[in-house]
Amino acid sequence: MTGIERRHFLIGAAAAGAAAVVLGPVEFAYAAGGDQVGTVTGHIDYGAPDWVYIPVRVPPGVNRITVSYGYDRPVPPPGYDGNALDIGVFDEGGIGLGDAAGFRGWSGGFRTEFTISASDATPGYLPGPVRPGTWHVIVGPYKVAPAGLNWTVTVTLSSAATGAPFRPRPAPHTATGRGRAWYRGDMHLHTVHSDGRRTPAEAAAGARAAGLDYIVSTEHNTSSAAGVWGEFAGPDLLVIDGEEITTRNGHYTALGLPAGTWIDWRYRAVDGALARFVREIHAVGGLAVAAHPLAPCVGCGWKFGFAGLDAVEVWNGPWTLDDEAVVANWDNLLVAGARAGGWIPAVGNSDAHSEPQVIGLPHTVVYADGLNRRAILSAVRAGRAWIAESSAVDVEFGAAGGTRRAGIGERLAVSDDTPVTVTLAVTGAPGGIVRLITDQGLRSSRALPADGPGTVTWTTTPRNSRYVRAEVRRPQPTASTPDTMVALTNPIFLGRPGNHPED
Repeated sequence: MTGIERRHFLIGAAAAGAAAVVLGPVEFAYAAGGDQVGTVTGHIDYGAPDWVYIPVRVPPGVNRITVSYGYDRPVPPPGYDGNALDIGVFDEGGIGLGDAAGFRGWSGGFRTEFTISASDATPGYLPGPVRPGTWHVIVGPYKVAPAGLNWTVTVTLSSAATGAPFRPRPAPHTATGRGRAWYRGDMHLHTVHSDGRRTPAEAAAGARAAGLDYIVSTEHNTSSAAGVWGEFAGPDLLVIDGEEITTRNGHYTALGLPAGTWIDWRYRAVDGALARFVREIHAVGGLAVAAHPLAPCVGCGWKFGFAGLDAVEVWNGPWTLDDEAVVANWDNLLVAGARAGGWIPAVGNSDAHSEPQVIGLPHTVVYADGLNRRAILSAVRAGRAWIAESSAVDVEFGAAGGTRRAGIGERLAVSDDTPVTVTLAVTGAPGGIVRLITDQGLRSSRALPADGPGTVTWTTTPRNSRYVRAEVRRPQPTASTPDTMVALTNPIFLGRPGNHPED
């Protein structure tokens, strides 16, 4: 069965997201044996809706579904993007926005073919029975050239017997820790279950080599990796399930999802849907974190605002100019938070996909009650965290005034005119520059010894500084910045809440 005629029908937001087109169905007759193949072709215009759904009528007796696709990639005119087309699939459970019952996998533009059966599935897709009913292959025009995009999708149904049903092996929620302590972890990683080239085994080995205590699995728009992480976690490495939700108006990570939980990505900022999915994440005990909010890639810029989010990823991979800009914007949010009492913590992660990207460059160091999912997430939510270039770097940052002391993410609740001594001890950054930043900007810049560890102290008052945070930079330029970040802390807030001169 080939050359299916194209028929286009618009469908509403309640059915499959705000901007979607559904084509005419690919029909198959029941067959007791062998394979059946159907091919559908189409054209997507420049400026077309975000999603195109191809219904596939799956008859009884099918044990495996395989989908392959391709599209033309002409050289675009100067100033325009070339074609890029993503792909995934929903089963007979439906394609409604947020309808996890129908989701069966997503590979974006990383693969040209995938297969699903009860015994196995291509990474990024969920193994399970191929039940009869209407499935939907979804293609997403990520980028479309002015001349449009011509595509072809081929669906193969097989009734051949498959192996034993897949049995998921999720990671445990607890690893052997050191009690209440600082734990290092990379909360934004990819494997072959989305667009990475590392296997889960290789990612776990990389985390161990980087000296990490925990990682969060954040595959793009799919929960498939959760079924295999139990094989690669261990007493020495906590693996927390998550997802990177890649909308067309920015990416965010969901940290701490129960194994198999899926969060939808098929909306833009104008749809007003983000709050719904952040609530879903919170309802299962997870966190929502804006990822690389100023990254220059198409669709990566964060357009949703930060209301309701639990953290912002201010440092993503090797230090670049867009990280510099994110840190500056985050610092502006701290000024407002210092007065209102609410603030959004910073995290940093590698977003490593493949060699030579380095797992743990950077990573987030959290002060948690133990090495378990709940404790790690609680520490992130509270801002008891700082960001390190590598496990060779360590900092101790605190503030003392009167008889009180406070650490990263805490408040030193003393009167406005109490002298406060801020202390930062650094190892692993010889010759680095320590910068202390407050609501008034950069207040102190001191060089560390060239031959080893160093300690910097600085005195202020809450009237003079509503918060203080620390950076350690190496005086070594990158391709886009005059120096390189080595470590960055969340703030210590100074003064009693609401204790402001204008109150």
